Amino acid sequence: MLDKSVEFIDVLMHRKAGTPFKRYPLPEGYAFRLFSPGDEAAWAAIETSVLEFENDINALLYFQRERMPYVEELVRRCLFIENASGEKVATASAWWDYTGMRRDPWLHWVAVKPGEQGKGLGKAIVGEALYLITQIEGDRDVYLHTQTWSHKAVELYEKAGFAVSWEPWLGQYRNDRCLEAVTLLNSLRRIHGRPKMGEKNE
Repeated sequence: MLDKSVEFIDVLMHRKAGTPFKRYPLPEGYAFRLFSPGDEAAWAAIETSVLEFENDINALLYFQRERMPYVEELVRRCLFIENASGEKVATASAWWDYTGMRRDPWLHWVAVKPGEQGKGLGKAIVGEALYLITQIEGDRDVYLHTQTWSHKAVELYEKAGFAVSWEPWLGQYRNDRCLEAVTLLNSLRRIHGRPKMGEKNE
């Protein structure tokens, strides 16, 4: 769930090639599923539930515009977790993006429905998405975009081997407010008694 009570600042993160990652077992009754045509509504519902979109319609329109043209990639890159009732409750994508002419693997659109959080699904779907990336792209540097509104998720990504990237113009982002973002994230961690972020990632 996004915390919109704090200032919004983009946060770009980088995971170096060769960094080990873990694949976590899911709780009993849960299973990983790859995208099938028709799952776009489930994706929209998950992303809307964590406040990434105002409503399912906007989320669905985004998905249809930005993802459905790549349906042959969706079926191997867009991942879900289903619960015992067959409801899709979490998602992540082993996607890509460009920095200038450079094409890099990116972890995109990680989300777990609020009612399903606290069960280890977030770390499990991140680990499985990283596994997918290595299967498709090989062992390469991986990037992701998040924001200060997702400060709890930043800690999840750190545990998966990501660190804040200070590279300018990374992907489609200027990435020129790194120091402000790190300062804000550390102040939030101090308030909640959590460890400080690592030092600047060269």
